[in-house]
Amino acid sequence: MKKSALFAAICVPAFLAAAPLAAKTLVYCSEGSPENFFAGINTTGTTFDVTGQIYSRVVDFERGGTQVVPGLAEKWTVSPDGLVYTFNLRKGVKWHSNKNFKPTRDMNADDIIFTLERQWKQEHPFFKVTSSNHTYFDDMGMPKLLKSIEKVDDYTLKITLNQPEAPFLSDLAMEWAAIQSKEYADAMLKAGSPEKVDQEPIGTGPFYLLQYQKDAVVRFKAFDQYYGGKAKIDDLVFSITPDPSVRWAKLQKGECHVMPYPNPADLDAMKKDPNVTIMEQAGLNVGYLAYNTTKKPFDDVRVRKAFNMAINKKAIIDSVYLSTGVAATNPIPPSMWSYNETVKDDAYNPEAAKKLLAEAGVSNLETDIWAMPVQRPYNPNAKRIAELMQADLAKIGVKAEIKSFEWGEYRKRLQAGEHQTGMIGWTGDNGDPDNFLHTLLGCDAAKSGGNTAKWCHKPFDDLVVKAKVTTDQKQRTELYKQAQVIFKEQAPWFTIAHAVQLKPVRKEVVDFKLSPFGRHTFYGVDIKGK
Repeated sequence: MKKSALFAAICVPAFLAAAPLAAKTLVYCSEGSPENFFAGINTTGTTFDVTGQIYSRVVDFERGGTQVVPGLAEKWTVSPDGLVYTFNLRKGVKWHSNKNFKPTRDMNADDIIFTLERQWKQEHPFFKVTSSNHTYFDDMGMPKLLKSIEKVDDYTLKITLNQPEAPFLSDLAMEWAAIQSKEYADAMLKAGSPEKVDQEPIGTGPFYLLQYQKDAVVRFKAFDQYYGGKAKIDDLVFSITPDPSVRWAKLQKGECHVMPYPNPADLDAMKKDPNVTIMEQAGLNVGYLAYNTTKKPFDDVRVRKAFNMAINKKAIIDSVYLSTGVAATNPIPPSMWSYNETVKDDAYNPEAAKKLLAEAGVSNLETDIWAMPVQRPYNPNAKRIAELMQADLAKIGVKAEIKSFEWGEYRKRLQAGEHQTGMIGWTGDNGDPDNFLHTLLGCDAAKSGGNTAKWCHKPFDDLVVKAKVTTDQKQRTELYKQAQVIFKEQAPWFTIAHAVQLKPVRKEVVDFKLSPFGRHTFYGVDIKGK
């Protein structure tokens, strides 16, 4: 991945630095630094929280919900066969500007074509800028799905698919489809610095980037010309605070207004604080340990099943998640349509696990357990969970070494398949089971990285691919239910938990809404008494 010193600290133009402090500033204590400002190559909420303030999409999800609503497209039509989507774009949508670039035109169809084609066409001049691993685009099977993208005129765009895709509109509302400026890209390419497009972002979103200092702060300013109307707050600050206890201390002092991923042990104190409200809803997420099925002995389902029976899931949830986790049986959460309630979890049974290992001819096994270095919405403390797993596996004669890396490095190495077993998880991005079952477990995703078990099992893949092209939800539900049965039989993961989404928010914050996708959106939010 190309790096630039400019990415580590984007300077504030002198005329902005001299501006008086705005009347309304909201501070969000974020858990980490964005990987970059190009949403198309990332999969983490940490990065999407940043890019989501800057960019707009063709369509959006309603704030706090999963319903698809107009974005840069005011309206759209879909052909009766489900293959042709025609989008009518808004006129007069303005771009941000920065010290390197001043736009000369409004957003139009060229920008949407640029954004999609830079992830799709390998000969595109921006295909390899920053990274050629367009994880979401590839994992969702977009290269095979898209037939053509045509500009009818500046404000009419036609996308033709090779086959129907039930969640296609929802897919376009996701962060990977954040629209970038073709004019800006052309200018930076001509200047010999194409990477600036992903390091010093220009968008059409409600906030523009003012300053970024890695591991310290991201500062945004409300964009006066935002097509939806100027935001209610003037300044938005992401105070990067990896430690949940420090985030809580800052929230108590009023140094930040919203914080993600509280430490479960702090919840009682939070509930007693008169200045704080804890917002709560069932999480659209799953935390799991993926077995690398391309490496021995995890290519043998008996070994995977043995591990599943050796690990005490209840003990993990009781000691790490406390009251914030529900034991996970399936790869999708119980709140999601098509969840198969008849699937039974692997019972905790170390003796049966030992017998299965012996049956598989495995003895004196040494393995690794990769544990994320950061808190995630689906996992409050991966290192502690790894220690509990390590102790459980020792009881069946398996020696496990715990490994970890810096978060960006961890994800990259896990996607490359360097692990034997690795902890990771997922928060749904579009409310559709496809976003879990195909994106995390399909054969397409095994090639490009989202499928960290590297598991490509044709009977499962056939079901989830068929569900993608089926528009009837009842039929899709049956296909997904069958797929969950196969998943459990084949055990590519040890499913850990679905975490409850908890968000401590100071009481002066007005109209912050929880996102079912775990995103943090600050357009529409206000601060009382300012």
